[in-house]
Amino acid sequence: MMTNLFSVFDPCTGFFSLNWLSAGMFMIIMPYSFWILPNKLTLLNNKILNLISKEMLSLMKYKGNNLIMMSLFMFILVNNTMGLLPYVFTSPSHLTFSLTLALPFWLSFMIYGWMNKTNKMFSHLVPVGTPGILMPFMVVIETISNLIRPGSLAVRLTANMIAGHLLMSLLGNSMNNIYLIFMLMMVLMVLMMFELAVSIIQSYVFLTLTTLYSSEI
Repeated sequence: MMTNLFSVFDPCTGFFSLNWLSAGMFMIIMPYSFWILPNKLTLLNNKILNLISKEMLSLMKYKGNNLIMMSLFMFILVNNTMGLLPYVFTSPSHLTFSLTLALPFWLSFMIYGWMNKTNKMFSHLVPVGTPGILMPFMVVIETISNLIRPGSLAVRLTANMIAGHLLMSLLGNSMNNIYLIFMLMMVLMVLMMFELAVSIIQSYVFLTLTTLYSSEI
């Protein structure tokens, strides 16, 4: 039963699932310069990117990372929102998607930090004001917390995306009584709005945490 319940997130169980091609739908959704004047989608996209850029400038001291971070945000946002449409595969509901994004960023930060700023990376292991007797324990705790960062980023995105979809799937399968259909439709509409908010928030959280991790280097 558990396998059938979660199989709605990946109906194809073959060696290569064509469902993952939906992760490239952002190439179609993103606006292009086909118009003399910017269309509504272009204006909305530029507004979002300007807000994200201002937010990142207050968090990150490395100005050259804005482009890749904003691209990461838009990529996750488009995939999250596309997963709300019927018969569209929800890529962020799998650890394969989210861990593939989180792990390379974390590894690049760690490799750059330990190779170029070794003393600063060692200083992060012992917070300021730590008593001498607690320093060995703090080194172990900080090391473990640093190692689980990519996993926490990936699991946070996947768990939040899969929870709402799973609840909507359970409610949709229970529409057997004609008297409950209208009530469940109202509930599903509220859940749909909630899932849209979660999609936007999780994209922003992933971007913010990745930016904060890079600012510590």
